[in-house]
Amino acid sequence: MDATSGPHHIPPAIALYADQYHVFELMQSMLEAILIHRPEDPIQFMINHLKQDNDHVPRIFILGPPASGKTTIAMWLCKHLNACFINLANLSRNEFSFLAMEVAEIQKRNQEIPNELWAKLIQERLSSDDCIKRGWIVDGFPETREQAILLQIIGIFPRHVVILHAPDTVLIERNLGKRIDPYSGEVYHTTFDWPAEPEIQERLVMAEGISEEETSRKLLEYHRNISRIYQTYPKVLKAISSDQPCVDVFYQALTYVQSQHRSNAPFTPRILLCGPPGSGKSLQAALLAQKYGIVNVCCGELLKEAVADQSRLGQLIEPFFDNKWPVSDDIVIKLLSDRLNKLDCVTYGWVLHGFPRDLDQAEHMESLGFVPNRVFFLNVPSDSITERLSQRMLDPVTGERYHTMYRPAPTMEIQARLLQNPKDSEERVKFKLDVYYRNSSDLEEFYDDIIYVNGDQDPYTVFEHIESGIIMPLPVRNP
Repeated sequence: MDATSGPHHIPPAIALYADQYHVFELMQSMLEAILIHRPEDPIQFMINHLKQDNDHVPRIFILGPPASGKTTIAMWLCKHLNACFINLANLSRNEFSFLAMEVAEIQKRNQEIPNELWAKLIQERLSSDDCIKRGWIVDGFPETREQAILLQIIGIFPRHVVILHAPDTVLIERNLGKRIDPYSGEVYHTTFDWPAEPEIQERLVMAEGISEEETSRKLLEYHRNISRIYQTYPKVLKAISSDQPCVDVFYQALTYVQSQHRSNAPFTPRILLCGPPGSGKSLQAALLAQKYGIVNVCCGELLKEAVADQSRLGQLIEPFFDNKWPVSDDIVIKLLSDRLNKLDCVTYGWVLHGFPRDLDQAEHMESLGFVPNRVFFLNVPSDSITERLSQRMLDPVTGERYHTMYRPAPTMEIQARLLQNPKDSEERVKFKLDVYYRNSSDLEEFYDDIIYVNGDQDPYTVFEHIESGIIMPLPVRNP
């Protein structure tokens, strides 16, 4: 948007609508799909793309060496995400596919199946309605870079690639105990995952090719190829150690596949920083505004500016200041609304701190259309807050701020004339903390997708955590 051709008044509802329905991400995904598939009729292609409504379904590769547990993790993820489970074994058993029949014939002759045939068979399976609507998880393919390139050529790109790894000695020991249910295809283990049902125990069979010699040969081949797989999917790949309890591996994989990768789609940040007094909200807001050019909005500063400007609202605020009363919520909301509706906030985004302080203020703010798309809560222990605030001092001569522990006065002369703001007395600090904690739980329930940050550490470390929560999309929640 050209801010110089202005003035433009863009209602906040437009940005809310774009965020709610992921308009920019949708346009980006359609453009990517067009460039990949290069349809003859791009308009009809986009219409069909929108009808599918599957931009957020799982598209996952689970890879790893033999006995790394990739099949188990893939099947667990399929059950949790309601996605389709795909591996080479169930593809070749498809009785309704001519390609699968061709694979079966080649297998009967004990010949090697061409990579092109596997790629076409996977493409055929992924084009079915259930895979389009629910998404898919492919177990154990591709195994080589050549296979990965073939999949890319025909337009198959995973959103997430999980590679499991473990020491070879562990994998060989695991493989010797592997058993398979011929009816369901479920994989069990004599030590780690033995079925409780006697009927399943009786029909389990030993998997083929699990001897120590054969496993070692497969591991050697795997190590020869896996480095090139890493090079093929560098931005969507996560390696997870499988030499730990299977449940831990699963939850690490689940957390990753529910995350979204950083997008180049336009994003206008509307950031809300919450936290107790002294948690560092003002500093973090200033750092964000400086680095990203967003507008730093502090209600306390807005009130002071309105009084200094002698505006109509400023004249209403002045009696509150003179009598040291809290300013009415209606006045604060009006002042805040005027500021957030200005062109710079609409164009570049904003970071708000110091408001809302309770549930009523948050609901009033949302009713006017000011809904943050990132909410951070800075958590700092009460003892640290008391230490931060009650030891702050002010030099009445220079106006310089000092802290008896973190930034002491440089000379004894300055130290002798330092004064403490009455608001920073230990009693007042504890009172403000009590007020904050009485209201914070309501705010935490009101806002969705809150990001909690440990504020009791170096300010620049805190900033890095906040920054990562802004530039990365929020995780996809399984309905």
